[in-house]
Amino acid sequence: MDGRRRNPYELTEETPVYVISVAAQLSGLHPQTLRQYDRLGLVSPDRTAGRGRRYSARDIELLRQVQQLSQDEGINLAGIKRIIELENQVAALQARVAELEDALDGAAAAMRQREAAVHASYRRDLVPYQEVQQTSALVVWRPKRQQQSD
Repeated sequence: MDGRRRNPYELTEETPVYVISVAAQLSGLHPQTLRQYDRLGLVSPDRTAGRGRRYSARDIELLRQVQQLSQDEGINLAGIKRIIELENQVAALQARVAELEDALDGAAAAMRQREAAVHASYRRDLVPYQEVQQTSALVVWRPKRQQQSD
């Protein structure tokens, strides 16, 4: 969620709207397969007050992905569950990295502003500026000899 208030009637890809029969049709799977995936924790749709399953567009896409991994790649359901968990973890970590990068950018901007304020507050009249001229003259310093007392 991005912090803004959303319209409760706005449909997003995460809005649970499809009953199991429609989700099965859209994903090309049997409703019993969807129930099995739900029991195994592969695709867990939202539930209505009466405990009926409601699938979102994101759930439908995940069902298709599970089917593709199972049929085309030959990965067993336990492996698919682990892949989904790792993909969710990667997505969460990427979101956290983006959040930290935004915080870092904000801190860097604030630091630049504070630095500019400090530089602007310098009293330039207290620090005379003199142009240093480059010269090739060599100055040799020799300590004075002490006179010996008798």
